[in-house]
Amino acid sequence: MKKKILIIEDNPMIVKSLEFKLTKDGYQVVVAQDGRKALKILETDAFQLVITDLMLPFINGIELIEHIKNNIPELPVIVLSTSKQEEIIMDAFKMGVNDFITKPFSPNELSLRVKRTIENN
Repeated sequence: MKKKILIIEDNPMIVKSLEFKLTKDGYQVVVAQDGRKALKILETDAFQLVITDLMLPFINGIELIEHIKNNIPELPVIVLSTSKQEEIIMDAFKMGVNDFITKPFSPNELSLRVKRTIENN
């Protein structure tokens, strides 16, 4: 059975790039363009990984991570963000995220980090 990844990202170009690479790698990909949609999807579906941006409409990435860690603590999370602010990165790790990838990113690097995160959980 294919492993399922939920991508929460509002930039259509990044979504296309992630969808293409991860589908090619053999994963089933589900996309939510904002935090509200992501929460609805998480209520009804199980995933092996969440990849989320921090800057999202309606419910931001930090609130999403808090929800995931409080309700589905075993679900690994990778954060994708343009933020290079150490404080934001440190806060994300303190909340329990598994990895932090700064945009722009290499699709091959992302692929390796996704594989490692899923295999280690």
